[in-house]
Amino acid sequence: MSKNNELKFVGQPIFKQIIDLLKVVDISSLIRVYDSDHYYKAFKTRTHIITMLFGIFSRCDSMTETCEGLRALGGKLNHLGLDKAPAKSTAGDGLRNRDNRFFESLYFELVKKYQSFLSDSRTYGLTFKEVLLIDSTTIRLFSDVLKGVGRNPKGDGKKKGGLKVHMLIDAV
Repeated sequence: MSKNNELKFVGQPIFKQIIDLLKVVDISSLIRVYDSDHYYKAFKTRTHIITMLFGIFSRCDSMTETCEGLRALGGKLNHLGLDKAPAKSTAGDGLRNRDNRFFESLYFELVKKYQSFLSDSRTYGLTFKEVLLIDSTTIRLFSDVLKGVGRNPKGDGKKKGGLKVHMLIDAV
């Protein structure tokens, strides 16, 4: 008796089904091309992808929250192909140091494979040339002049003097 292929996702978490959508791309060849597993013993590229997707779909705000969320899954990590949840410092190092060209290639390969399901206006001429990054910082240079500006911290009741600056950066 053969298995019914229509029921292959029954009993699997939705997140596992999303990860299975990545199988249309030969990730192993991309890993070799960009040598993205070089210098990483515990935090391989596949683990990095799963960790980041988990953080996105779980709406985590930090790497700590993402890693703790994975750790909370405990024995259910085998559904995702993981032995254990990555350490926060290891995942943070992977974010800082792993070459982003691997993820760019993976993204465009997925767009190419699933283009028939996507809106035509979203995939026509798709490049990173139009991507803009947003960053913010606080300038404390005028803290004496702007003593009344800002929020009240819990400690001493003084307000934080400074200006919040948002910057739009061209990604290319």
